[in-house]
Amino acid sequence: MTSGQPGRAPGAIVNALTVDVEDYFQVSAMAPYIARSAWDTIECRVESNVERLLARFADNGAHATFFTLGWIAERYPAMIRRIVAAGHELASHGYGHQRATDLSRAEFEDDITRAKHILEDAGGVAVRGYRAPSFSIDKRNLWAFDSLRDAGYAYSSSVYPVHHDHYGMPDAPRFPYSSVDGLTEIPISTVRAGSRNIPIGGGGYFRLLPYAASRWAIERFHREERRPAIFYMHPWEIDPGQPRVAGVDAKSRFRHYVSLHRTEGRLERLLQDFRWDRVDRVFDVEARPAALAA
Repeated sequence: MTSGQPGRAPGAIVNALTVDVEDYFQVSAMAPYIARSAWDTIECRVESNVERLLARFADNGAHATFFTLGWIAERYPAMIRRIVAAGHELASHGYGHQRATDLSRAEFEDDITRAKHILEDAGGVAVRGYRAPSFSIDKRNLWAFDSLRDAGYAYSSSVYPVHHDHYGMPDAPRFPYSSVDGLTEIPISTVRAGSRNIPIGGGGYFRLLPYAASRWAIERFHREERRPAIFYMHPWEIDPGQPRVAGVDAKSRFRHYVSLHRTEGRLERLLQDFRWDRVDRVFDVEARPAALAA
């Protein structure tokens, strides 16, 4: 361990590492260009990308929470078992990557229940965590928290307290809180700049900005908040060879493809510079969800 890895010092804060397990053609930005009915006709690349992530995590002594689509688990149950066997947490990303804001309450409850059952059958473990596709729980559908609790989930990581054109609830709490009795919400990490929350938790920002910006932001978060950060990524973000979807508008094309060739190297540095573990262990949500609201 070198002195240039401040986050890996003994006693350093352990952060939560998360992976949203979906394939490149299932992301919300591609929905206008790829029909859901065509998914089964497209070559999946998720299995090989997850294998690469599992190897990276193992090499660096990191564990993660894999928020996984039920659609993926149905088709790759052996991959789900490998995730669990490697000591990672299996969690739900819903069934078919439909935004929670696009579903009725009945449709949402069917989606989260179906996904939970499929994942538990494939992985042979209880699924306690959920993340809405595109962080799509906000003021329009706060009833989703009740539905998640009633479906047997212990926590959600579905709120991003930022301004964004596709998602966000900027006035939501920045730290884990009890969204409803019996369910903890764990928002993606941000730092404050004036009156605004600045996203630091991964995704497109991790690819767009130099790695030094992410390292600085997480270190600042640790200094100022003295709390673990939560970071997210997708398997397709380490896959620069993925097929390019034709006809995608310029903004979506930029957001999806920017710096894909750099992401795996940046991830390696992130794993080396900081300590990482599963959401359920970092935040102890199953053992004491109410305590996190304090």
